[in-house]
Amino acid sequence: MSASLSCLDDVSSDRLRLGDPARASEDERRAALIRLIGAMPVVLQILETIRDLGLPDAWLVSGGIYQNAWNLMTGKPVGHGIKDYDVTYFDGGDLSYDAEDRVIRAVAGALPALSGMIETRNQARVHLWYPERFGSAYPRLTCSTEALTLYASKTHSVAARMTAGNKIEIAAPFGLATLFAMRLVPNRVLDNAKTHAEKSARLKGLWPELQVIGWDDAEA
Repeated sequence: MSASLSCLDDVSSDRLRLGDPARASEDERRAALIRLIGAMPVVLQILETIRDLGLPDAWLVSGGIYQNAWNLMTGKPVGHGIKDYDVTYFDGGDLSYDAEDRVIRAVAGALPALSGMIETRNQARVHLWYPERFGSAYPRLTCSTEALTLYASKTHSVAARMTAGNKIEIAAPFGLATLFAMRLVPNRVLDNAKTHAEKSARLKGLWPELQVIGWDDAEA
């Protein structure tokens, strides 16, 4: 067995411990997630690409990370259930859609094999279009990772990027225990009950192992 496969087996077999906040440290969980990302060729390609494009404060966020981690932990193929890969960056110097569109096209052009699966958004301008699209206010952000604190589920709130020295960095404002526990926990900071319910139903259908905490349930 190769060393990489052995590492994946170690993470998979240790999933319950990693998913228990009392039995594993956050440093252990971050290290385990980085090992899993190392076995995701598509994710590594995206991380390398957005780094090499020099996008400011750029990260791959949410489903492309945690859903592929679930795939590896449950023996499903990488890519199972993945609708898209969300790339975020932060450029407060130009809030025009034209500027954002140039970045969208640059990222898409650098990843032609993922045509139609990459969604790139400037987090500095989300507050400009969010109310019209979703019918509620959205705060003006100060950096890309601040958006993670507003996602409908705390479990969705994970991001990764690659440094110039090929090190993977993880951002997870609520920690990674729920990711490894495969438990969807709502984040009630915004009125996202509908989004949480819809995403939970879809994800539960793809990963039956999931435990879904309802919007009004006690756990937060």
